Amino acid sequence: MVMDVGHCYLDGNADVVEFCPHNSFHHVLAASTYTLQEGDCPSRSGSISLFNVDLGRVELFYRLKTAGIFDMKWSPVGGDATSPLLAQADAEGCLRVHHLESSDDGEALKEVNNEKVSSSMSLCLDWNPSATSISVGLSDGSVSIISLQEAKTSILQEWKAHDFEVWATSFDPDQPHLVYTGSDDCKFKGWDLRNGPSKLAFQNSKDHQMGVCCIAKSPHNSHTLFTGSYDEHLRIWDVRSIARPVNETSISLGGGVWRLKNHSVVPGLILAACMHNGFAIVKVDGNEVKVVETYNKHTSLAYGADWYRGSICQEDKKEKTIVATCSFYDQLLRVWVPESYII
Repeated sequence: MVMDVGHCYLDGNADVVEFCPHNSFHHVLAASTYTLQEGDCPSRSGSISLFNVDLGRVELFYRLKTAGIFDMKWSPVGGDATSPLLAQADAEGCLRVHHLESSDDGEALKEVNNEKVSSSMSLCLDWNPSATSISVGLSDGSVSIISLQEAKTSILQEWKAHDFEVWATSFDPDQPHLVYTGSDDCKFKGWDLRNGPSKLAFQNSKDHQMGVCCIAKSPHNSHTLFTGSYDEHLRIWDVRSIARPVNETSISLGGGVWRLKNHSVVPGLILAACMHNGFAIVKVDGNEVKVVETYNKHTSLAYGADWYRGSICQEDKKEKTIVATCSFYDQLLRVWVPESYII
């Protein structure tokens, strides 16, 4: 049986959850919100909440009010940053970067960078492996590459990448000059940053039947990449032959595949946020793809999902992993332990 660790209601519509990947900060979970206030003068507000998480608790200890957030990510481990950074893409067209600071009162976020990227909304972002630049996808179909040097940001490149909203942007950690993008125009593209403005490396416009929502490179196989789409399918690609998915391998998850997260240790184990169909854990083994677990204790759009980095020993001394998920309109964050036989 799935074991629920705890849950919490946020102060707005919940859309992203991210466990900090940095050592000594694994217990820190960030959750963000996006709330549209309609009316004569509409506003898009948001927040970042930080939680202490372990097997016995989900405890809120910090909250920052900000613009409505569409995406956020912690800086990668092994990058140039000396301590964790948390970047947000928001409705004001900004890229904001926060430094996670420790004090006697616990951890808190301090904004260190604020770059106005566009008059359009910033919808998604990704760090390059060295944490020296960030790609940002925008609602007008553009992509920007932002340089991040200490307390200074600058726009390195920007170009029109797609016809509609860019919902996914992802650096290739094995080839950091490559950036993948996915959009509401149903196109999945790769860009070579070495020749600015960025050069189109490939384009696939026939396999996704609806918009491309997320892109995730396997951390265990430098050739394997996954995409998720509103058309409910998780697809597997080989970056050496990107014209079509590997052996046409895909699996329907019964809801729009909004977010994909690879397990950092177990190869081929993927956590998926499936919008109208809750959350799924998918196992990919060669050309075999199957759903090994589902989680349906949310009552609204499944948007945010992440794995805890590392494992936690339970009373029976068995090591378990933890998962955080969040859903939109019910503003709900849940933390749970998947069934033991998977991990």
